[in-house]
Amino acid sequence: MQNKLQSNQFENLELLAKQVVEGFILGLHKSPFHGFSVEFAEHRLYNSGDNLKHIDWKVFGRTDKLFIKKYEEETNLRCQLLIDCSSSMLHPKDAPVNKLQFSALAAASIITILKKQVDAVGLTTFDDEIHFHANAKSGTVHNKRLMATLENLLNYQIMDKKSNTVQIMHQIAENIHKRSMVIVFSDMFDSYANQHELFDALQHLKYNKHEVLLFHVQDKNQEVDFNFENRPLEFIDMETGEKIKLNSNQIKNSYQQRMKDYRNEIQLKCAQFGIDIIDANMNEGYEPILRSYLIKRNKMN
Repeated sequence: MQNKLQSNQFENLELLAKQVVEGFILGLHKSPFHGFSVEFAEHRLYNSGDNLKHIDWKVFGRTDKLFIKKYEEETNLRCQLLIDCSSSMLHPKDAPVNKLQFSALAAASIITILKKQVDAVGLTTFDDEIHFHANAKSGTVHNKRLMATLENLLNYQIMDKKSNTVQIMHQIAENIHKRSMVIVFSDMFDSYANQHELFDALQHLKYNKHEVLLFHVQDKNQEVDFNFENRPLEFIDMETGEKIKLNSNQIKNSYQQRMKDYRNEIQLKCAQFGIDIIDANMNEGYEPILRSYLIKRNKMN
């Protein structure tokens, strides 16, 4: 791997995830992931005493009769985790934790939460193609298989692998046949030049009635703020191996503006589609970012 892990840093991923989760999930009164899985089932005639808010007024307008909407509460949540394993996710190479490790650790914590709730969880890892895919289900053997896959990501070191997040999201949208929560961990670098295709893929997931959470994983210090020494440097594209030599200050302002515009556009489109996007600055650590989001979500449910 480009960066050496501290000795025994991730010796037992499942135990580490349990410790993290127990630190903040016990204080929540209900699941931070529930709240979207109530689905319409059928109509029935209104009976005196029924709650008026469940009356289907559109049906009343057509039939002049009062009908109540009945809903089916699904007992288990289905969640599909998608993790971008392209080479750009191995950045930064000289840090204790890179973006891919950050994503794997956060995903392990989410699996632990869902395991406590006896919910179904699946996992997909990808770069320009899918390398591992397990549909959402529950069970000890299944969850251990997912954890083992995440542990392997902690030592992943393949270079020159591009990402195709757009294609993968389309595949997942077609592959998941039941309404699910889809959580994506990616730096979204492959989508900079094809934003319209990205938004089409997100819409595809939403059209199929999936809830989508996008963790936009970045190293804010270097990838957003472009903070480098003011001297000639060689920059290497981790996905293509392409190299360029320049003084960082020569392009810093224009780079920051283009990144700001790109991030603003993604956030705007996600707001329009009803998609939660979380700016996951890996410099802050995955625990506070995940904790902050879960607490916010719990208050909204």
